[in-house]
Amino acid sequence: MLETEMTEFVRLTYEMYPPDTATMTIAGQRTLYDNYAKAFTPVLPDGLIIETTALDSVAGHPIPLRLYRKTNARGQGGTVLYFHGGGFVLGSLYSHEAITARLAADTGMHVVAVDYRLAPEHPAPAAHEDCIEVTLAAINGTLPFAGLPAPLQLVGDSAGGNLATSVAAILRDRGIAGVAGVVAIYPALGREPELPARNTEANAPLLTLADVHAYRELYWQDREPDPQMTPLDATQFSGLPPTLAIGVEHDPLRDDARVYV
Repeated sequence: MLETEMTEFVRLTYEMYPPDTATMTIAGQRTLYDNYAKAFTPVLPDGLIIETTALDSVAGHPIPLRLYRKTNARGQGGTVLYFHGGGFVLGSLYSHEAITARLAADTGMHVVAVDYRLAPEHPAPAAHEDCIEVTLAAINGTLPFAGLPAPLQLVGDSAGGNLATSVAAILRDRGIAGVAGVVAIYPALGREPELPARNTEANAPLLTLADVHAYRELYWQDREPDPQMTPLDATQFSGLPPTLAIGVEHDPLRDDARVYV
């Protein structure tokens, strides 16, 4: 059961963002998604300094970044790299601004939003490679922002939750320290969503199992998913940073968080 406020939110969402959007062109989906996010983004909190720039990747493409920090903040709590959701297909620096700005305002942490490459133009493992590169730059002090404080935490929602957990595990396997914690919000962590939510929430409002499959095909295409990038396929869970994984009740991905923990 959804509470009254959530029922109204779902109704308003479907007025702007109908459930058959997966049949639209990719460009059409992205425009609709960004317009929808803009409509639900409140005025950003006062007292924030916002800087937008890009990291020049080793491969030669820019990775856009946006830093949010409080005017008088000294970075208490450290720095967050935020990887947005959107099925590896949708999302931008703007789509999750309500989250990244509020996180900086409420915690005093420096929050860096990461605009990784999107599928299908850039299939797997492009998003993972970009997020690994940004995280390594943060650890090495080479991000194009001055004075990012330690410790470093990785945070992401949905596909971004996958990116946060995957990057932490990949760096562990490489013997690279520097990630102090991970927060994965309704993350997609396996090849298939875990049971029972995969079945019981297959037609959940806002995200269906068919949507999950459509995004998966656009990102992985004909590639076999790398176990390092589907964290529930891992066989080694020791040595990872402290992790908070959050599932939500009506979501086919709900049990990914539970099983991962």
